[in-house]
Amino acid sequence: MTVSTAIARLNAADPDFARHLDHLLSWESVSDDAVNQRVLDIIKAVRERGDAALVEFTQRFDGVDAKRIDDLILGRERLELALTRITPAQREALEKAASRVRLYHERQKQDSWQYTEADGTVLGQKVTPLDRAGLYVPGGKASYPSSVLMNAIPAKVAGVGEVVMVVPTPRGEFNELVLAAACIAGVDRVFTVGGAQAVAALAYGTESVPQVDKIVGPGNIYVATAKRHVFGQVGIDMIAGPSEILVVCDGQTDPDWIAMDLFSQAEHDEDAQAILVSPDAAFLDRVAASIDKLMPTMERAEIIEKSINGRGALVQVRDMQQAIEVANRIAPEHLELSVADPQAWLPQIRHAGAIFMGRHTSEALGDYCAGPNHVLPTSGTARFSSPLGVYDFQKRSSIIFCSEQGASELGRTASVLARGESLTAHARSAEYRILTQDKGN
Repeated sequence: MTVSTAIARLNAADPDFARHLDHLLSWESVSDDAVNQRVLDIIKAVRERGDAALVEFTQRFDGVDAKRIDDLILGRERLELALTRITPAQREALEKAASRVRLYHERQKQDSWQYTEADGTVLGQKVTPLDRAGLYVPGGKASYPSSVLMNAIPAKVAGVGEVVMVVPTPRGEFNELVLAAACIAGVDRVFTVGGAQAVAALAYGTESVPQVDKIVGPGNIYVATAKRHVFGQVGIDMIAGPSEILVVCDGQTDPDWIAMDLFSQAEHDEDAQAILVSPDAAFLDRVAASIDKLMPTMERAEIIEKSINGRGALVQVRDMQQAIEVANRIAPEHLELSVADPQAWLPQIRHAGAIFMGRHTSEALGDYCAGPNHVLPTSGTARFSSPLGVYDFQKRSSIIFCSEQGASELGRTASVLARGESLTAHARSAEYRILTQDKGN
């Protein structure tokens, strides 16, 4: 296979650098009118015809010879069977990864709390897990058991009562690793449906698929579009864009390592983005040489080449301080600080989904088994959002208990503010509870 790489070279000293960088980063996950209408039609059909629509769409889109909904339901015994069908090494790796993911997310659990004021008023917050969460998993050969662990385990740690997984099985093809991961992660129910129809079923419920409170997990443009449309009926995790990696390097890491780190995201798809920022121009040249040298050895070389040439870049900056400024502007999904003392620069990092510290910490470790979640904000949304976590499967209720004295004291304040807003019933409701001796004050 012959591939040619022509990764973009940018220099922060260029007067047009900001414009070039913005152009490089631009990406719109916009569904065209045809996709949007098709998704709306599918959602409408599932809402109106339930299980029958799911069976029909699964036959049509996935080529599965299903006659009834029972043909699309996998029991716990089928998940346990998958554990016996994978290799011992695969099972050990899944179990070790699951253990590390669970241990990390246990630290994210939030507890309810209350405090009592001097007059006996009690204020607090009640933390409650969601009743039911839906997990969308892509199907077929290009499926990701690691995503099952990363989505299902935080839900279970949060205390979600039931985790329902939907996964398409194109032409009846099961991915045993995905089913084994579901077994290990504690998934409660599995339906072998996919696409917009699976999202609609989780959002609105059918005769067999239970309605969930939140839908998480990656999918194609139809899945993403469906998640947009059902948001509000249910919660969603995010609308994810292509994978991204930004490597900030001081020029002292092996250039082959850096090239392969860039490849690790570029191999996801042609729209993935891999960027290296360094103050060392000669090092950028060495990494470019490593890219050319290693590219022909990659199984997914064509995808990597399109990604690297289309959205990748080698960026020269003045110094490490400017490298951090560029990183914060990009707000990447994955940020590698491949430098001598990453801890020294960490306080200045404001926007990143996950931060990989030091030369030995490849992003791939975070994808699979380090412990933190690999479901991360993309397309600059790390400016205002966070990795998936236990907190995404918990909700918080405020607690207010007023003693007689507390209600009287607060009532006077509420009365003034309510009348200032011309909401007389609000004011009088509070005033009824003002103690007689306080009313003259």
